Amino acid sequence: MGKSVALIRGDGTGPELVNAMIKVLEASKADVELIPCDAGLEWWEKHGGDSFIPPETWKILEKSAACFKGPTTTIPKPGTPKSVAVSIRQRFNLFANVRPIKTFPNIVGPLGAVDFICVREATEGLYTGIEFRFDDIAIAIRKISKKASERVAKYAFNLAREKGWKNLIVITKANIMKETCGLFREVVGEVAKQYPEITVEDYFIDNFAQQLIKNPQRFNQNVILSTNLFMDIISEEASALIGSIGCVYSANIGDNYAMFEPAHGSSPKYKGMDKVNPTATILAGAWMLDYIGEKEASKAIFKATEEIISEGKTLTYDLGGNAKLSEMAGAIAQRTKEIINKIR
Repeated sequence: MGKSVALIRGDGTGPELVNAMIKVLEASKADVELIPCDAGLEWWEKHGGDSFIPPETWKILEKSAACFKGPTTTIPKPGTPKSVAVSIRQRFNLFANVRPIKTFPNIVGPLGAVDFICVREATEGLYTGIEFRFDDIAIAIRKISKKASERVAKYAFNLAREKGWKNLIVITKANIMKETCGLFREVVGEVAKQYPEITVEDYFIDNFAQQLIKNPQRFNQNVILSTNLFMDIISEEASALIGSIGCVYSANIGDNYAMFEPAHGSSPKYKGMDKVNPTATILAGAWMLDYIGEKEASKAIFKATEEIISEGKTLTYDLGGNAKLSEMAGAIAQRTKEIINKIR
């Protein structure tokens, strides 16, 4: 039996997306043991407590080689638990949230072809969760530490070096938040000295958001690095450039553990309708296989997915087709199986 991976099916459309991903993983003949566990709003509504994640799930997470998390719902209501993703990131120090933004074959987005990677510090910033309310005043603390900034900066520079890219963009609002953004930028500058072949460019968050729409190709073959909230927003904006957030897969990487997930939410209004795009969930699963060493299976899934999208015959509504979730996932699974059979 292969390495064990904790499997959280999630809320809303999560379970049907994860089930589709499992079928593709099975078609790849990957040697992996998926261990289902509970977490999310739907579990919490039945059981309550101070976390969306039960103690039994934490035990499974701690014993597994990695975690795969389907989309989960987080409600915007004071006094409720922090999100499943934030909880796992902070518990396992998964400091780098990574979202590749790359145009798929024959699915060119509204502003042309793009290819860059968003890297986000994922354990602190305004998502640290330190908030207070005093009568009619609410206060949030934005925590930026040298240690967390340094480790995500090193990850981003190493990623650029691995890709053979020569440019890293760092996004701050250091002209206004001079201490927090200032510290983050200082640390990136210090780390940059270890990577002399990589040029560092500075953008303020508001200007970058505008430039990303004005000329997105300007950022191709760039690693784009920022703090937690800023990059959460920017990577969401960037997803529109490839036509659908349903295509954006992501990883949360730490020194000794990783969690993989689609970048999108749980879309509860589409629950059980067999409608939403499975691409992000399937490719997050493929990335997870690569992480645990099942590289042949991972490559086969990525290749199969790109081929099915390129052919354009079995696509969900957001990609211009009329296929159901299960039909698109089924086509990817079948192509994955064909690719694997040729290899072996």
